[in-house]
Amino acid sequence: MSMRRGAPPSPRRLDPNLARRLGAALALFFVCGFAAAAPSVLERGRMIYEEGMLPSGQPLHGSRANETPVDGRGAACAQCHRKSGMGSVEGDIIVPPITGKALFNDAERVVATMDPRRGKAFNQAHADYDEETLTTAIREGTTADGRTLGVMMPRYDLGPEDSAAIVAYLKQLSRERSPGAEQETIHFATVIAPGVAPARRQAMLDTLRRAFDQKNASTVPGLHRARRRHMVTAAELVLGTERKWALEVWELKGDAKTWGAQLGEFYRRQPAFALISGISDSDWAPVHEFCEAQHLPLWFPSVPAPPVTSQYGLYFSQGVRLEAAVAADAIAPVGGTKPSRVIAIRHDDEPGRSAGAAFAAALARAEVKADERVLGTGGLASALAGVRAGDHVMLFARPDDLAATQPVAGATYLVSATLGRPDYAPLPAAWRAASKIVYPYELPAKRRANLAYFRSWSKMSKVEIVDEPLQSEVFFAISFLTNTTAEMLDNLYRDYLIERAENMLSRREASKAEQEARDRAALGVRKPGGNRVLPNAKRLDAAAEIAALAREGGPRAHQSGTTVYPRLSLGPGQRHASKGAYVVRYEKPDDTALVAEGEWTVP
Repeated sequence: MSMRRGAPPSPRRLDPNLARRLGAALALFFVCGFAAAAPSVLERGRMIYEEGMLPSGQPLHGSRANETPVDGRGAACAQCHRKSGMGSVEGDIIVPPITGKALFNDAERVVATMDPRRGKAFNQAHADYDEETLTTAIREGTTADGRTLGVMMPRYDLGPEDSAAIVAYLKQLSRERSPGAEQETIHFATVIAPGVAPARRQAMLDTLRRAFDQKNASTVPGLHRARRRHMVTAAELVLGTERKWALEVWELKGDAKTWGAQLGEFYRRQPAFALISGISDSDWAPVHEFCEAQHLPLWFPSVPAPPVTSQYGLYFSQGVRLEAAVAADAIAPVGGTKPSRVIAIRHDDEPGRSAGAAFAAALARAEVKADERVLGTGGLASALAGVRAGDHVMLFARPDDLAATQPVAGATYLVSATLGRPDYAPLPAAWRAASKIVYPYELPAKRRANLAYFRSWSKMSKVEIVDEPLQSEVFFAISFLTNTTAEMLDNLYRDYLIERAENMLSRREASKAEQEARDRAALGVRKPGGNRVLPNAKRLDAAAEIAALAREGGPRAHQSGTTVYPRLSLGPGQRHASKGAYVVRYEKPDDTALVAEGEWTVP
């Protein structure tokens, strides 16, 4: 049939087979698109395990054997079994591991120390699970061999798909050692930011390397695994889980915007199990962010302005943020008399900005606002312009700033000790009468006693003390890491490292102080037969020095801890070990002796 010129074409019928094929392709496109957007099975399992959230968006619901309901995050498995799945201790209740290996044994029992109060308590063996028996345990509270689970274990209201997701997640949870942990060696790294004074950089490295060398020297390769000459735990000795340590130095260069890429390249060449210590006098956020993204533990670096929140970063304190809060409380306590005028002077860098923001926020609680001034080309003298008698001036300044000018008479000054390293209280004579120092460290007499062990180690190890706060922090980080990894046995998972730190720190500080007290009393050791062996001259000198320092610090000095800080502690989710500071002043303007204005303050 002919078509007239200019007439519209007749509609053409689509071939039915082609239509079916196009429809199927279009349906597949939408299905794939939605599937890509939907969370994977493992992600659904993670949401249930860590967050107590079902993939539907509804909170997880369960009830304990005593019919106590649990919902949402409070019902999440990680609340008791922890993120690593390695379990915990809740009062007298031992929460066992539920990792892939622990549940689906693979003929290899997971051995984990469970109760830090009893030392020899380990998780108990149990019958292996399969997918069906584990689903029954989760839903009904019955073990693989038919026993009833403890009263604290919830029975979860889960459908087939959600049950399959949590089982799949548990199958892979902490099944393989984390990157950087090998059969014979654990790899660690330390980070050095640009701008650190050469002497401080070298002091940190000398302390780290010497401690690593000594640790490795006491770790003797065995038939299949290295063993330690000097036992840390009995389980570690019997199981032979000790490993050599390897240290990489990741030294950053250039602009902070490029640090993430640099860290990524270091990590690609040799993954680290954790970053130990580390140093920066200014920026640190890119390092912290890299570690958070990689789930890489950041083990007590020496930095002035740690972040407020963290999952994988453990810090000594909040640094200048902590000082800012303590200073604000000293100047303008909530409900107290308001000062006539408050001035905050800081540098325009990360520590300065962090300190300024924290100081303003703390003052706001007392309805006080500070006049904030940023140090510029005119230095501190320019920033002090207009200061008058009666003003309170918070100085987030460094020793060079203070040395270059004189205080304005009649004003009261508070100075950051964190920014004054390595001298703890770096005030020139002209500033001492008018100034107080926000002091996050232990007071000098007790601190000297607390650091006796470190000083003795430095002397015997021929490590010169150039920066005592920094080097004692490094020494603490290594000794605490040694104890923590020893108690982890063969369970080298990064999340478990963080959890053990939360669990061990307070106990470790107390037991370490007790051990050092015993060391002070013991001037010799005994042979297996019981005959006393007199120590060599170096040990006698060290013991005498430690004992003398302990007497100087008072009868209870050794119980305060083993670092420059009065007390260190962590709990679940806590990431800053020291929580407070003193406000101190010079006893006499012509002397360097410090006295506390009041008690240790936790803002």
